[in-house]
Amino acid sequence: MGSRIADLYRNWEAAAEARFRRLQSNERKLNQHFIRIYGIEGDLSPAVPEREVSVRRADLQREIRSLLSFAVGCVFGRYSVDTPGLCYTGGAWNTSLYRTVLPTEQSVLPVSSASGNTESLTDRVTDFIRKVYGSDTLEENLSFIANVLGGEGTSYDVLSQYFSRSFFADHCRIYHKRPIYWVFRSGRLRAFSAVAYYHRWNRETVPTVLGFCQDAAKQQHNRCEPELAAYAEKLRMIAESGIIPDPECSIPENYKRFAEILEPIP
Repeated sequence: MGSRIADLYRNWEAAAEARFRRLQSNERKLNQHFIRIYGIEGDLSPAVPEREVSVRRADLQREIRSLLSFAVGCVFGRYSVDTPGLCYTGGAWNTSLYRTVLPTEQSVLPVSSASGNTESLTDRVTDFIRKVYGSDTLEENLSFIANVLGGEGTSYDVLSQYFSRSFFADHCRIYHKRPIYWVFRSGRLRAFSAVAYYHRWNRETVPTVLGFCQDAAKQQHNRCEPELAAYAEKLRMIAESGIIPDPECSIPENYKRFAEILEPIP
């Protein structure tokens, strides 16, 4: 029997709330102790406002978005379900660290398989949910995630929309505007988008995105053709230049080198 993410969240919510209340109580007792020592009972209150408690409560939106971020990390090999901590941030690749969820062989994936590609980020994250929580609860878990995220269409559609429209902003906020997942976006219509893992970027990354974009152009409606054509030309120029991130530069500096083909850092 697989696991239901909704049940796991409720268990975590209860544990986090108990931890929160325990710490709040302990901090109040400490305040009482020091107030008594210094004889200032009439001057200070031992009460600890909830906003000053130094641990967080559970938050459903935050936890689901964090889960999806971890899933993306596992898809690209930054993390592994089987190994604690960071698994790959450059250097030698260790295949033995991954068993339950095998990372993609590519440094970049299109967000959706709607463009005709056989593998997409949304497909791989869906597979992550299946492998980690079970096949028999997959649809229930995807529906739960989609309801939390909000959106239109099927659970797959909502997940795809999240990765195309909101994931990067969440990621930049958590990583303080130094993103390690870089999002390619064709333009205002978002006719095409893809996600790359910065630490696996290589000379084939942009040419691969160009191929994905060309595949997407074959599947899109006419209104998207100008945007995709213009974007493909930008990708082609950068692919032909052969530029890659400079390891001597910071992530924001490197991001600027590819700014015309990437989602702007919010």
